[in-house]
Amino acid sequence: MAKDELEKLDINPSFQKNASTKQLVLKQSNLENLFNQFVIFIDASTNTVRTYRGSLKQWFLYLREKQIMQPTAETVRQYRDYLQENGKKPTTVKNYIIAIKRFFAWTEEAGLYPNVAKHIKSGHISKNFKRDYLTGSQARQILGHIDRSTLKGKRDYAMLVTMLTMGLRTIEVVRANIDDIRTKGNTTVLYVQGKGHEDKDDLIRMPQHVESAIRDYLSVRRANDLSEPLFTSTSNHNANGRMTTRSIRRIVKTAFISAGYDSPRLTAHSTRHTAATLSLLNGATLQQTQELLRHRNIGTTEIYAHNIDAATNPAANDVEEAIFGKSI
Repeated sequence: MAKDELEKLDINPSFQKNASTKQLVLKQSNLENLFNQFVIFIDASTNTVRTYRGSLKQWFLYLREKQIMQPTAETVRQYRDYLQENGKKPTTVKNYIIAIKRFFAWTEEAGLYPNVAKHIKSGHISKNFKRDYLTGSQARQILGHIDRSTLKGKRDYAMLVTMLTMGLRTIEVVRANIDDIRTKGNTTVLYVQGKGHEDKDDLIRMPQHVESAIRDYLSVRRANDLSEPLFTSTSNHNANGRMTTRSIRRIVKTAFISAGYDSPRLTAHSTRHTAATLSLLNGATLQQTQELLRHRNIGTTEIYAHNIDAATNPAANDVEEAIFGKSI
């Protein structure tokens, strides 16, 4: 593994044992070897390893700044509070603490240092999303504003309707190739490389309207190679090249604004919220929606159900009627 920013910290920890206890001593040594051993322990994807590397870098920077040689459970709690007080997002705090918990789980299993983070809570995540979703009529209106007479318009329409109905993340749209569209039984499906996956081992049923829009776009584009990206750039500097997540977010945002939906709470990720919410509102079970979104934990899917229940809860109207009488 190449040398990187972790080695530049000059706070590389080594573990020393004395007669009574194990001490974490911060001194110059080879943190890279230590991290490599940790990576073997967690057996994670490249993206996860990269995330843990960045998270642990911040943790060791904190220890150096506070001149802490032997972190305890209280050290981890104080670090969590420090992150929160310095404006880190709840999801960032949670991810940083999870990395520390995994790290000390390894040090304890390896007999190097006790797991001081074992009982530390990683932080509270709100059960409300920071992005809004679209109603069915709003989604239809936005799609209707796209000019489908041009190649770009056909691509934008096909891409947006795919995201709205199939709940794809922007990175999944970027990774999709033409030959990821296949037939399974009597159904057309799209194979997807999901979040944290190395292969395209997830599949989503493709609705007829989506397939028709994609076929219409591809027929005009006249792609010669099925291994080409499903959606390609039309810009001068990257014509027919693979799109980026940034360009997709911009295209989706532009489509929202063009239809009159200019809100900071409406972004490309709102298309995924839309697919989830409309799925549940129109009769899908929690498990079916979980499968659509490819959530590992059904608890994540339950957040959508929680928000729907809260929005449709008639209790406030019942209280109003008790106070003011029945509305006319």
